[in-house]
Amino acid sequence: MSLLWLFGVVAAVELIGVATDSILLQWLAKPLLAPVLLVHLLRVRRRVDPVAVGLVFATGGDIALLVSGDTAFLVGMGCFLGTQVAFLTAFLRHRRPPVVAVAAYLACWVAANLVLWNSLGPLRLPVLGYSLALSLMAAAAAGVSRRVALGGGLFLISDLLIGMGAAGSRIPGHGLAVMTTYIAALLLITTGWMAATTERARPGTGSPARAPGPVPGNAR
Repeated sequence: MSLLWLFGVVAAVELIGVATDSILLQWLAKPLLAPVLLVHLLRVRRRVDPVAVGLVFATGGDIALLVSGDTAFLVGMGCFLGTQVAFLTAFLRHRRPPVVAVAAYLACWVAANLVLWNSLGPLRLPVLGYSLALSLMAAAAAGVSRRVALGGGLFLISDLLIGMGAAGSRIPGHGLAVMTTYIAALLLITTGWMAATTERARPGTGSPARAPGPVPGNAR
């Protein structure tokens, strides 16, 4: 049986916690978001792939970002860097991304860092490196499927909002916007990846066909 209903329940509790500023609800729900999707993925696929590894890193990042302070923020960023690298690895193994997507996301990366640079202080270099990995992941997601591409774009939007918050610029409903886009991103990437790789499976087998080789080359 699908565990997506459980993910919906956990996501709802998390969003209620953010909307009501309930630390208890956020601690109860947020650390379970990625693990529920991970179990759902493993139950269906029965093997560990880079997307599964990315969800493990996301769990660590979610827990770290529940703690306030720059140290926790950097730990969370490091965990999510692992998520982006794992997702990027999976997507590049699946299919090469469109050149237009790569160019567009790199342009967004440059623009966002130029705008936020003077406000980030000591976080400048960590944010610069992390946001590059995030942008490359989002670009690579565009080569997998529309659902995964949308998930990659929402992940970037969520983290852009976090970066704006770190720079002292918050929009109305900031926390809710961050978590809504993040939750949707995780769901779309995981389910989209499962659908895309199942479609590439060899007829009559339960294993995916060999994809082309890799392309050389709160916070929440």
